[in-house]
Amino acid sequence: MSDTPTVLRNIIARKWEEIAARKQHTSLADLKIRAAEQAPARGFVSAIEKRIALGKAAVIAEIKKASPSKGVIREHFIPAELARSYELGGAACLSVLTDIDFFQGADLYLQQARAAVSLPVIRKDFLVDEYHIYEARALGADCVLLIVSALDKAKLKELNILAQAIGLDVLVEVHDEKELDIALELPNKLIGINNRNLHTFDVTLETTYKLLDRIGSEHIVVTESGILAPADVKAMRAKQVNAFLVGEAFMRADDPGTALSEFFN
Repeated sequence: MSDTPTVLRNIIARKWEEIAARKQHTSLADLKIRAAEQAPARGFVSAIEKRIALGKAAVIAEIKKASPSKGVIREHFIPAELARSYELGGAACLSVLTDIDFFQGADLYLQQARAAVSLPVIRKDFLVDEYHIYEARALGADCVLLIVSALDKAKLKELNILAQAIGLDVLVEVHDEKELDIALELPNKLIGINNRNLHTFDVTLETTYKLLDRIGSEHIVVTESGILAPADVKAMRAKQVNAFLVGEAFMRADDPGTALSEFFN
């Protein structure tokens, strides 16, 4: 996409290099077999729906060591330990960064975190090809992130259909009105609104607020980035936004799960 932010273009270019390298070790055919052998997914969307039905905030708690804009966020980084802390703190789901070069993530982090808890897990990465989708299921992921600004419309639809066909839920991420219009054409429950401008890295919760009126009640809005204090949660919930993807604020806390419970309970 011509207006794709530079940093995102660089990440996507690296993803295609990664896929080529990984295919040398594991073919797409082998990945499909491994994906088919996985136990049924845990139900990412249903976990969020259940929490909201109880009148509670549904928190997708993120396990993230670093980011391109902030560098290393958490030095003491043990995914299984973080996952257990989040589960005790009341998270509905987990998000695990698997991007290596830009977020210091790893596929193993997702596997370690998921094995430590009963929560469903989303693979947080920049997924651009069917190889990525089958790979996510083979790793045990219950949901994948598809970023509208990272994919053309046809590829977005193709990957969305594939993910759902092999048992994965999908969180479709948007940043503005144009991307939201594309996302709303998909038969998805979850619409993620990223409050971070990928061109400038500025963050404002107004990004979520200004898109809300365009989204019907058949969707669940997940607000992403910029939730830094309980007051942010209160403001969002006052506008009927009840699902949150939060990482950095928790990753900087001594005990992420305790921070989560203080934010949301």
